[in-house]
Amino acid sequence: MRVADKWDDYRLLDCSSGERLERWGDIVLIRPDPQVIWRTPKNHPLWEKAHARYIRSNSGGGQWDIYKNIPYNWLISYNNLKFKIKTMGFKHTGVFPEQAVNWDFTSDLIKNEDREMKALNLFAYTGGATVSALSAGAKVTHVDASKGMVTWAKENAELCNINNNNVRYLVDDCKKFVEREIRRGNRYDIIIMDPPSYGRGPGGEVWKLEDEIYPLAALCAELLSDKPLMFMINSYTTGLSPAVMKYMLQTAVEKKHGGETSADEIGLPVDGTGFALPCGSTAIWVK
Repeated sequence: MRVADKWDDYRLLDCSSGERLERWGDIVLIRPDPQVIWRTPKNHPLWEKAHARYIRSNSGGGQWDIYKNIPYNWLISYNNLKFKIKTMGFKHTGVFPEQAVNWDFTSDLIKNEDREMKALNLFAYTGGATVSALSAGAKVTHVDASKGMVTWAKENAELCNINNNNVRYLVDDCKKFVEREIRRGNRYDIIIMDPPSYGRGPGGEVWKLEDEIYPLAALCAELLSDKPLMFMINSYTTGLSPAVMKYMLQTAVEKKHGGETSADEIGLPVDGTGFALPCGSTAIWVK
């Protein structure tokens, strides 16, 4: 497992009985996590002093139970990057902290290249991978179907004092965008995608990961430049193992462009135990 262990403003304090105890800056939140199936004692004192807890509903969804006054949004930092955080529906906060291990991997690759790099970030959410690649010197195309998420990503880039001349933001269906880019002859050195398990595009297009991810990966392979650097896919879908994702990139990308593919779980260190909580999977092809 590759562990995102360089955070200061975010800490996974403890996890037990289907929940995480987390510190986001000065705010302590309790959020559900279905992978936390162990029922260890909740001895950490902040279990009883959290600012808010997300409570799932038996009918689906859920809501935040606010115990203490918290701001509508607040900021956290990761190295030279800054992110706006807020309590959202479906337990989210606007950042997946385990992705920091992938931000670092990508930025290190970019910094080691003595040439201008073009990156495409699909299903780009609030732009963690976008600002990381931009800060390393790449030019980035950021695509997401949600106008609200794209607006949030722009705000994060402004917080990071990043040159917006090096990024273009698009509210679009990712598959349709890729198809148009192929026809236009545009190419990218880096492709990153973080597709949801299920979703809808801006025109109501239905996305189901198991049906759509391989055709999209194969399509994106056509967008790679003559000197491609990396193709990364993240997944939080139960059942889509790292080995499956690795095989997918080997057949869709490695077979065409050479290079090597690796895949592993990514996770977060748990302060209370010293162990690591798995938080998803990433497959990475590099030239």
